[in-house]
Amino acid sequence: MGKSNKQKAKRPTHTPYNRPSKTQDHEVKIKSSAKTARSQQQNQIPTLPFHTHHRILLVGEGDFSFTHSLHTSHHCQSLIATCFDSDTVLAEKYPQSTAYIQELEAAAREDETVNIKILCGVDATKLGKGGLGSGGKEIKKGGFDRIIFNFPHVGGLTKDVNRQVRHNQELLVNFFKAAAPLLAPEGSIVVTIFEGEPYSLWNIRDLARHVDLKLGRSFKFQAEAYPGYKHARTLGNIEGGGGWKGEDREARTYIFGRKEEDGKQGPPKRQKNKRSGSSDSDDD
Repeated sequence: MGKSNKQKAKRPTHTPYNRPSKTQDHEVKIKSSAKTARSQQQNQIPTLPFHTHHRILLVGEGDFSFTHSLHTSHHCQSLIATCFDSDTVLAEKYPQSTAYIQELEAAAREDETVNIKILCGVDATKLGKGGLGSGGKEIKKGGFDRIIFNFPHVGGLTKDVNRQVRHNQELLVNFFKAAAPLLAPEGSIVVTIFEGEPYSLWNIRDLARHVDLKLGRSFKFQAEAYPGYKHARTLGNIEGGGGWKGEDREARTYIFGRKEEDGKQGPPKRQKNKRSGSSDSDDD
């Protein structure tokens, strides 16, 4: 018999498509949902607790990168920025601060509409009280639309968590007491701290309430809203740079104002973000 002309069917050289199982499909949906949520959060217009025309006092600055961003990126023209360290200690802990300060002071010299002052050796608990660490006449006269204290912390005074919490609570209470009289009639105190423990143990809302301040609103702090800003550790730069970046951690900003008296306006109320059409603040 002759050979058959029929040829064997060639096996496909490509891998056939396999429909994912229900479990795989569910995992894909979860990953897609998480990716969408992250994308929406990144694209959300951040809430800024100030306006460019505000007279702003910054307390407890680290390397002054935040102050620098307020002026260069948000065009704030009236800034008094202070730090606890002396100018010598500041340069040792944060060498990068020198360039920021020089640029800010140069901007004030070159443009008469820019009023920026940098003050070292200012104690957040002695603002405007007179004497060493109070900040002098510029702070004592008050009238600030915003007093901003980012990431207050006493540093590593103790490894005992409870004592550390109490030290930081004392810092905040004494800061609130010193700052409140320096506010303009409709001014606000703005404090940003990290989320989670031990920071949640500080009970910042209660601390403010006990010194006659009222929470107006709170919202997630978005470091990317301040180009060039880098979180500065209380103890100074990590040698060699390190992998710890405070600006990558979740943090929350709280806006406090004096309680209403005789019909006077208190702190800004929680409202929708007009630009994004949504509210990112939590319950008061």
